[in-house]
Amino acid sequence: MRATARCHQCFSRVNLSEALIRSSALPSIRSQPLRRTLPISLPRTTPLSSTSRRTLFSLFKKEAEVPKPLIEQHDLFHPFDKSPSPRIRDRAEHMKHHAYCPHPEHRQTAKPAHVNHTCPDCGIPVYCSEEHWAEDYEEHLKVCDALREANEDDHDLVSGRQFPEFIYPTDQLDDALINMTNWDTYMYSRQSKAIDDMRPLRQTTRLLTYPVTVASFLHELSPYTTRDRLTTEGLRSLMALRYTLHPPARGEGGDMKGLRQSSPPVRLFILGARAESCLPREVWYQLAYLFPRSRFHLIFIGPESMAGRPNEPIPEKTPENPFGATIERVSNHMKISTFQEYYHTLHEANYFYPYDPYFDCFIMFHPGLGHGITSKEWEQTLPQLLSTKAPILVTGYTQEDMDRDVRWVEEKCKGEYDMLLKPGENRFKSLRVDINDNDPSDISQGNWGVWAFRGKRYETTMHDKAE
Repeated sequence: MRATARCHQCFSRVNLSEALIRSSALPSIRSQPLRRTLPISLPRTTPLSSTSRRTLFSLFKKEAEVPKPLIEQHDLFHPFDKSPSPRIRDRAEHMKHHAYCPHPEHRQTAKPAHVNHTCPDCGIPVYCSEEHWAEDYEEHLKVCDALREANEDDHDLVSGRQFPEFIYPTDQLDDALINMTNWDTYMYSRQSKAIDDMRPLRQTTRLLTYPVTVASFLHELSPYTTRDRLTTEGLRSLMALRYTLHPPARGEGGDMKGLRQSSPPVRLFILGARAESCLPREVWYQLAYLFPRSRFHLIFIGPESMAGRPNEPIPEKTPENPFGATIERVSNHMKISTFQEYYHTLHEANYFYPYDPYFDCFIMFHPGLGHGITSKEWEQTLPQLLSTKAPILVTGYTQEDMDRDVRWVEEKCKGEYDMLLKPGENRFKSLRVDINDNDPSDISQGNWGVWAFRGKRYETTMHDKAE
């Protein structure tokens, strides 16, 4: 049979990556039956050439025209207030109404002024006037290049181009080890689609930083060792979790003889959840591929956990579901629950009790523990977290943000916690720079820093009774 007239069975044997690239609209991960290998729901990708998918009947059909991108790749730089994208123009208006000019004169006179002048080099509204921009230009140069890069990355997302970098790898071969030294070695060992430019790499790491940061801490091939920031107590705590996450092969199979009793899922509590709870489920499902013999229950907790999902109905509170949690069963390897509640409310109700260091881990992405506004919300939660004796993984936007959180924990719980992972730069931070729309001069990177701690454990000693 000629290649131009392959039957449907032949098409089913085509490489998965080729099939994903050919399709322009991929099914959602949650709409599929429960199975190990899942299809991907992502932005459309680059189609194959017409000759590779032409059949005898398609010779008489007119080829579909690829829609023209809104912005060409060689013309990504545009001032925010003159952007071709209405969404970015709205961001510029938001900045002009909420951000303040950083010129020293406003701090001296205590008369703040909103930004109104757009820097011609980075295209971001940063000062109230051209005069203040020129006078403070040397200070602005420290962030100008990063702001321009962020400008182009934001326009790239709305350009309308194809996004093949969002095609994530699926199952990992049993004899193919994952190298977690950095993003390059991780992408290579995971057999990700080749990315030959920094911009697509920045875009894909902006999403993958969340599951891969967690995996880099929990995995047995973690880059963090006792010679690199991991403490002795951290090694002890992780050994318990890794015993569950990396069980030995027990001869499981798809038939009756291959049935084995499985252990309970590992519970990952993501506290103060915001945007991370709205990530595509195929992003979080990378954890199932990195730990193929384990099951996960992701629990997003926080009053803003559903803020980015306005179209999803919130279940009513019932005796079976007293807190109105949204339950998603992604597959038999992963379950996701979302609670629009503070953690201390659930803890006091003993909703997740008991806790087990072999199966539980708490994660806080950019919690702002030491921030003046949010620190009060964490004061009641912190002692409860320490009482579980489970590891607590924390990330920060910047060095300053991370150090502020560490100092706050030290002040509130001095002597009551053990450091598991010393504070430092995250090997799997987002490579993309993010702009704070309320302060354009304040730039950051998602999960820039990472550290971990848990409640202090006390050794029990036995003494002989005096005669």
